Amino acid sequence: MKIATWNVNSIRTRLVHVTQWLIENPIDLLCVQETKVVDELFPYEAISEIGYSAYPFGQKSYNGVALISRSPLETVDLGFGAILPAETVGDLDDQKRVISTVLNGVRIVNLYVPNGSAVGSEKYEYKLRWLKVLREYLQVLLQQSPSLLVCGDFNVALEDIDIHNPKGREKQVMATNLEREALQDVLAVGLSDAFRKFTTEGGHFSWWDYRSAGFRRNAGWRIDHHYLTPDLYERAISCVIDRAPRELEQPSDHTPVIVELSS
Repeated sequence: MKIATWNVNSIRTRLVHVTQWLIENPIDLLCVQETKVVDELFPYEAISEIGYSAYPFGQKSYNGVALISRSPLETVDLGFGAILPAETVGDLDDQKRVISTVLNGVRIVNLYVPNGSAVGSEKYEYKLRWLKVLREYLQVLLQQSPSLLVCGDFNVALEDIDIHNPKGREKQVMATNLEREALQDVLAVGLSDAFRKFTTEGGHFSWWDYRSAGFRRNAGWRIDHHYLTPDLYERAISCVIDRAPRELEQPSDHTPVIVELSS
């Protein structure tokens, strides 16, 4: 089973890229982030024409997540509120950032973690609060299903080797100690990084800033991840970053990351 995560930075802007990539890479499930479109305007038809089904959870202009599946999905849960009580979730589902399903016995969670904007800002505090609730959400899911794959744009570079130049990263959003500690706390529920099972050296990134010729210089960050419970970690036979879509004209600033699990 092959599952990919890809922050497409607008599904309608990048629709040709996404459909062409799926034709060339017939995976089982594509988890997308930053769809930036309300559900009724999602490009269902174009997705259907290539043999896939789309399940979005979106909003106008910002955020948004979706599952694009080669086979119909029986269960799709939207937001933290599908699992957690309203008093725990609060306002966190106002931004559409969480969607999950069960495919071949594996609970798959697709996330778009808040960026945080700037250290110490309201958005930064929101991000830390969001990650705390994410941990509670995953703990409940693990009680329901021991096989859990959590993927998406985490907007956190967990280690210095995940950044092209980590100098001064302690003061830079997506790499501060508080963000890393918050994500480590999430992973402590029993999740491991699939990519690091196969690739231990640095220099491998999934996001490059549009500015300063970041991609050409490979001045990137690895912030798009697949995290697996122990049983799925053992079943993982590859996890790769596909740089090719980032080389296209008007690409997303992110590129797909694909994990393959043995049956």
